[in-house]
Amino acid sequence: MAEPIYRACEVLAQFLVRATGTRITFMGEQNIPAQGGAVVAINHTSYVDFLPAGLAIRRRHRRLRFMIKAEMQRVKIVNFLIKQNGAIPVDRSSGADAYVSAVHALQEGELVAVYPEATISRSFELKDFKTGAARMAIEAGVPIVPLIVWGAQRIWTKGLPRQLGRKKVPVTVAVGPPLQAAPHVARTNDVLRESMTVLLEEVQQDYPRPAGELWLPRRLGGGAPTLDEAARMDAEETAARAARRTPRQSR
Repeated sequence: MAEPIYRACEVLAQFLVRATGTRITFMGEQNIPAQGGAVVAINHTSYVDFLPAGLAIRRRHRRLRFMIKAEMQRVKIVNFLIKQNGAIPVDRSSGADAYVSAVHALQEGELVAVYPEATISRSFELKDFKTGAARMAIEAGVPIVPLIVWGAQRIWTKGLPRQLGRKKVPVTVAVGPPLQAAPHVARTNDVLRESMTVLLEEVQQDYPRPAGELWLPRRLGGGAPTLDEAARMDAEETAARAARRTPRQSR
C-alpha cells in the first residue's frame, strides 16, 4: 500500500542526514527480514535514534511502525504524522490497547519498533529490559530483531547540550540475527538482552572513544554516569515530575 506521508518523512530524514553531515554506517542489514512480521528491539540512548533505525529498515525496502508516547498526540502535526505513518500511540498509564494494536500489526506482517529499556539510558549502557518486546513476539509468533544505534547520543540526548547543525557526527547502526522467541517471556527477554549487549560492545570497539567525553560510558573511559548513578537520577526526575503534578495543599 502506498504511504506518501511515510515516504516524505524518509526523504526528509535523508535530507537531514546530508545537511548535518551525519555519517551513518550500517552493519548487518541483511538480518532484517525481507518480509513478514518481526519485533525490532532498539537500544535507547537518544531522542533521535529512531531516525537511523528507520533508515536501516528502509535499506531492506521495509517500513517500521514505531510505538510512541500517547501524549505526543496533543501536538497537531505530530498527531497527523502518527496517524499517517501507522505509528502506535502508547498510554504509559495503561498500555493494553497499544499492546493489542502492536500484536495485530505484527500478525499482519509489519515490523514494529520497541525500546525494551522504555526510556533513554543516561549511562549509555543497556538498562533492565521491560517484557513488552518478548511478550509481543511470543503472542504474534514472530522473531525479534536486535538493533543497536550508537553515536546518536552525541547529537541529542537527555541531560547534555544538543549538537545540532552540521556536526558530522558518526553514527553506527548494527542489526543482529533474528531471535526466535522462547515459550517463556523471561528466557526470551534474557536472550534478547544478551544478544543486544554483544552487538553493542562490538559496535563500540570500532567507534572513537575519547577519554572523559560525557556521551561515552564510564566503562569505556567516558564521563557518563554509571548505571547506578543514572538510575538514581531517573528516580529523582520521576519524583520531581510527580510532585509537580500533585496539587498544592491549601494552607
